[in-house]
Amino acid sequence: MQNQDAPEPADELDLSSRLTQEHHQSLKLWLRMLSCTVRIETEIRTRLRSTFDITLPRFDLMAQLERYPKGLRMGELSKRMMVTGGNITGITDQLALENLVVRVPDPKDRRVYSVRLTPAGRRAFAEMALVHEQWVAELLKDISSEDKGTMIALLSQMKQHLTESDEAIDSKE
Repeated sequence: MQNQDAPEPADELDLSSRLTQEHHQSLKLWLRMLSCTVRIETEIRTRLRSTFDITLPRFDLMAQLERYPKGLRMGELSKRMMVTGGNITGITDQLALENLVVRVPDPKDRRVYSVRLTPAGRRAFAEMALVHEQWVAELLKDISSEDKGTMIALLSQMKQHLTESDEAIDSKE
């Protein structure tokens, strides 16, 4: 892996460029991860818009539905995507207008709807997902396979630790 304290080019002004040697190492790590995530996300957003005329939230909603062919309830989509129900409704409305998703009433509770990909939505998402994966591979191509494995393992440990911390906090409340 590269030197963590290596300076970034002077013209790179992002979240991690604000750091000094006096900042806590954990803050440095957090801002470096956030900076990398924001840069990759910005590039993916731009490419999705220019190539497929779709937004990242719409792509993300379709990705959730692709994993659940029988559909997901609006509330479950909201929870999985960590956005409000109103956001899910707006995204679903747009995708439904394009015949990419359909709302299906719950037979046990007519007030509740599930959202499913249509056949056209499945085809469109399959094409976008393939290209999306190629973009991510391209953006991360300069990181060795070994380093990627190390980063995945370390971030998995971090996620586990954060999950355990959340559970501990929840049990105290």
